This record gives sequence, C-alpha cells and structure tokens, in this order.
Amino acid sequence: MSDQPQAPYPAQQPPAPRPISPAYRRWATALVWIAVILLAFVVVATVASFVLLGLANASSDAGAYGYLAIFLWFAVFAVFPVLLGTGIPGLVMRARVRRTPQALGGTAP
Repeated sequence: MSDQPQAPYPAQQPPAPRPISPAYRRWATALVWIAVILLAFVVVATVASFVLLGLANASSDAGAYGYLAIFLWFAVFAVFPVLLGTGIPGLVMRARVRRTPQALGGTAP
C-alpha cells in the first residue's frame, strides 16, 4: 500500500460550457442596443433640461420651461433603472458569448 492518503473523492473536471444559441446572441445584442438608446435619451434629456432651466431663468414669462425641465428629470430618473436592467445583463451576456469556443471559431462540445 501507498504511504500517501487517498482522496475522499476522485478529481472532477469542470463541466464543459454549453453551446450558445443564435437566439441568445440576438438577445445579448438587443439588450445592449436598448441600453445604448436609453443612454442616449438620458444624455439628451439631461442637456435639454439644463437648456430649459437656462431659458426659464432668462425671463419671467418663460417659467413653464422650468417645469418641463423638472418633467425631464423625472423621466431620466424613471428610465435609469431600466437602463441598468438592460445594460448590465446585456454586457454580461455579450461577455459570455465572447468567451465561448464558438465565438473564437472553434466547435463547442
């Protein structure tokens, strides 16, 4: 018998990654593009709100522009969780697609 102690269980290999379906790839791309579009809306709405505040401050007759700026801020705050909810999973999915052997031109098991 050997002087080395036996392992209580045999060494196991990590499971092979499952192949990525074309639908998964499409969803990953769609989520990233939705996040990009929402990010563009957030940037445009933020800039527009500052312009509207400047217009509202310039004249006492243009006070309604300030209310429009506040409305845009509420829209930005409402869209921001959706932006995070689509962007983060989309980026994680895209990273998974890039890590698979299929993406590198190989064949997945």
